[in-house]
Amino acid sequence: MESAAYKVYGYRWVVQVAFMLVVIVNQLLWITFAPITSTAADFYQVSDLEIGLLSLSFMAVFIVMSIPASWVIDSRGLRLGVGIGAALTAVFGLMRGLAGASYNLVLISQIGIAIGQPFVLNAITKVAARWFPMQERATASGLGSLAIYVGILMGLALTPYLTSALGIPGMLQVYGAISVVAALAFAILIRERPPTPPCPPEQEARSLVLDGLRETIRKGAFIRLMIVFFVGLGVFNAVTTWIENIVGPRGFSSEQAGIIGGVMIVGGMVGALVLPSLSDRYRKRVPFIVGSLIGALVGLIGLTLAGSYGLLLASSFVLGASLLSAGPIGFQYGAEIAYPAPEGTSNGLLLLMGQISGIAFILGMDALKSPATGLMTTSLWILIGFVGLSVLLAATLKESALIQGAKTD
Repeated sequence: MESAAYKVYGYRWVVQVAFMLVVIVNQLLWITFAPITSTAADFYQVSDLEIGLLSLSFMAVFIVMSIPASWVIDSRGLRLGVGIGAALTAVFGLMRGLAGASYNLVLISQIGIAIGQPFVLNAITKVAARWFPMQERATASGLGSLAIYVGILMGLALTPYLTSALGIPGMLQVYGAISVVAALAFAILIRERPPTPPCPPEQEARSLVLDGLRETIRKGAFIRLMIVFFVGLGVFNAVTTWIENIVGPRGFSSEQAGIIGGVMIVGGMVGALVLPSLSDRYRKRVPFIVGSLIGALVGLIGLTLAGSYGLLLASSFVLGASLLSAGPIGFQYGAEIAYPAPEGTSNGLLLLMGQISGIAFILGMDALKSPATGLMTTSLWILIGFVGLSVLLAATLKESALIQGAKTD
């Protein structure tokens, strides 16, 4: 019990885990083909770019579906909103496994899974707000973001081994079965809300979805946060997509590139566990966002300049631990400064920024790479400049009234 006025329930952790399972599987299905691009291109007799479309389709679909998904989550609730995402992930994940020998059917399945993605990811702060008190919400958002990184890491690590053992169709069938299990677990375990609110009434009330959307995009602090997310998520999507091309021209193998990318995700997992909980403990968001961006700047400079494998690994870890830990703290901060806009709306807008910049940065880095050497140094320095500007922009943010009020609860 938190006070005489409101309670928190142990079942919140069951809801959190059920939600995280769906997030993990959805991201596992998204990243499936990234570590086996050349193998998949040979198997389906298509180009590397066409295999890349299997992942890029998620970013494109997110841009279209993010706001409708947020509307469903905020107006119809977690069971229906995330349930739609879980069902689409399961149905099209299973279809992808059954039709794994056909590129066209796999692409259609990927688009179906991609439609479900915003119904899942846009609910990260909604789960936190619905079930957790204010002083635990960055931690809960951190766990939701951690599930994203776990799914990506599982896909990068497991897919090559399953493909080697079972072939691409067999690997896709295994993932299809896992997606069905996760959706069923969510359907059985999820509850819409606790018996009583986990916070005082003034921390729970939210405006209508469309009213909240209009209010949010009029707030200068939220606009600045959107720009920060535009840079941060765009950098993450671009660097993870092109990691082999970033380090390959410097003499590092594809296996080493895969490990460098994996270390970045591991760093993000560590950061997502540690920093959001510290943010909750000290009841501050802005210093952690600014500090994380500074760390990301250092890591990205190291990734750009490092000539040794050890330094590349260290830089990758710092980049992941800093950049990816800023995400969940930023999501929760966005929900607080957007108040009384619904959480799904603020969460969805921030993720939307990252999908738009992800596509732009990925295509831009490819266009700017050296024709002679394949080096991406020019585009990396541009990204460094963007991150530096985002540090300055984040430093102008102020703590939310909600978190300041929570200090006295």
